[in-house]
Order: sequence, then C-alpha cells, then structure tokens
Amino acid sequence: MQPKSKKFGLIGKNIQYSFSKKYFTDKFVSENVEKCSYENFDIQDIFEFTKVAKTELLVGLNVTIPYKETIIPFLDSISKKARKIGAINTIVFKSDGKTKGYNTDWFGFKKAIEKNLKPHHKKALILGTGGSSKAVAFAFSKLEIDYTFVSRSRNKNSFLYAELNEDILASHQIIVNCSPVGTSPNVDVCPDIPYEYLNETHLVFDLIYNPEKTLFLQKAQEKQAVIQNGFEMLVFQAEKAWKIWNRK
Repeated sequence: MQPKSKKFGLIGKNIQYSFSKKYFTDKFVSENVEKCSYENFDIQDIFEFTKVAKTELLVGLNVTIPYKETIIPFLDSISKKARKIGAINTIVFKSDGKTKGYNTDWFGFKKAIEKNLKPHHKKALILGTGGSSKAVAFAFSKLEIDYTFVSRSRNKNSFLYAELNEDILASHQIIVNCSPVGTSPNVDVCPDIPYEYLNETHLVFDLIYNPEKTLFLQKAQEKQAVIQNGFEMLVFQAEKAWKIWNRK
C-alpha cells in the first residue's frame, strides 16, 4: 500500500529565517519519509489561520511568534499541559477535521538545559513574558527550580529590567532569554541586564538560535558564564511534535 500524502507546516509572522522547514525537509530525505512536505505559512494576522487550516492534506502545524497564545481560541481542544502553560506550538489536524493543540517547547527546553544544570542552580530569571516564556516556566516547575519573570512593564510576581541588580543576579544563577531581542538581522542588540554581575556560576540560555551566539550570549561568556543557545531545544521540540503528528 502506498503511504498517504501528508502536509506539515509552520505558521508565524516574518518566518523566512525559520529552522523548521529545512529541518523537516532534511528529515524526510535522510529518513526516507515518503510523500511528506513542509511549508511555511507566513501570516500577518491570526485570523488568517482559518484559511491555512483548509489546506488540503494538512496533518500538522508548528506555531511560532507571535501566535503561540492567540491561536488557542481557534482550536477545538488543547492538551492538559498546553492548557496549564497557556501557549501552544504544535497543532494536530485529526481525520474528523478537528484540531488539537499541544506544547512541545517545554519538553525541548527541559531536555536541552538539563545537561548543564548543577546543584547550585536553584533559581532562574526568565526574560520576557510571551508564549515561549510560559513553556520555560513550566519546564522549571518540572525541574523544581524557582523562577521569576523579568518584564519591561510592571506585572505581578516579576522584576522590571531596571530593578535587576547585583543581589538579584547573585541569587538567580540561571538566566533565560525568551524575548526575540537579538534575533538576526538585529544582532547588535541584547536584553538590558547588568552583565557586569555575571560570573562562572551562571548558566545563561538564549532561546534564539540565529545567530548561533547572540550578543546576549557573547556578553555572558565574557564574564565566564556557561552559555547555551536554542538550537538543541528546537530539535527536541520538533522531534516531539513529529511523534505527536504520527501517533496511531
């Protein structure tokens, strides 16, 4: 029996740079996955999702900035973990036409960062408050690591960037950039934190993977911090999405 044709894709805004299309296209070739294709759906408004959802033979979508939260009302259901997180990055189109959302970002982040965690890594700062930051927070909960968000505007249980000081950085040994600041082509900017207070005890993680070493990571490395970019996280979350799409 010939395998059925399947289409997968990514929805986001200004996603020409995206990792996903090349990753899955290469995967189809290297693993001899037949009759599968992957397409970027670059949409300027979340309401355009309804048109994308009508694409013939569509089986699964990845979701990226800025739609990880706003996509939720358009789906028929979401998984328990995705509901707790409040953001989704993976959609399954079922045979009955129904859609279900999942979050594999938290899994990808947890699996990526675990290898660099040390016993003294007890507390984390999460830079940004978007959909990706919610997945990172969920992963930290699973890892039993306390976390606090850092935002440009006042929010409950968060720091303002302007409030970050030596004491706060000394007591928070993990810093994760979940904002898009520093993404190519805007590589000459970085989150506004007091880098002078970083040292070799810090683990600094940037969800950005293009460029490979952002200015954020460069500045942290100059202070002897352990650094890690978002590439491994992307691979882990992508493989998790692939498993979800292909469940029997």
